[in-house]
Amino acid sequence: MKNIYFIDDDPVFIYLTRRMMSSSRTGFDAKEFTDGELAIDHLRKISDQPDLLPDIIFLDLSMPVMDGWEFLEEYSQLRCSLSKNISLFIVSSSISPEEVERSKTYAAVTDFLIKPLRAGKIEELLAAK
Repeated sequence: MKNIYFIDDDPVFIYLTRRMMSSSRTGFDAKEFTDGELAIDHLRKISDQPDLLPDIIFLDLSMPVMDGWEFLEEYSQLRCSLSKNISLFIVSSSISPEEVERSKTYAAVTDFLIKPLRAGKIEELLAAK
């Protein structure tokens, strides 16, 4: 069973991605956060509980309150105190080379994925680890 966190304010992306995950052979439990601040606060509260921490985070860059870049700054500081290694994927509808390059400056970022995600890619991510 994979714990998945969606940090994204796009309900259509979350709905479609959940639907594709549902057809996977890998079970999952997903939590949704509509902004980075809600997610980082939650991660701080459960940082020492590996069973509650996500295996995968899908992070959007453009959100209200705390955007994805601000979340990454906070998460980078929190990351070393987490009791689990988490795969963090930036998911964006932007294909800006600048954003892709900027994402590479964060050690916490596993990969930069373009929305919408393909079913094959979702299956691959769920099967990993």
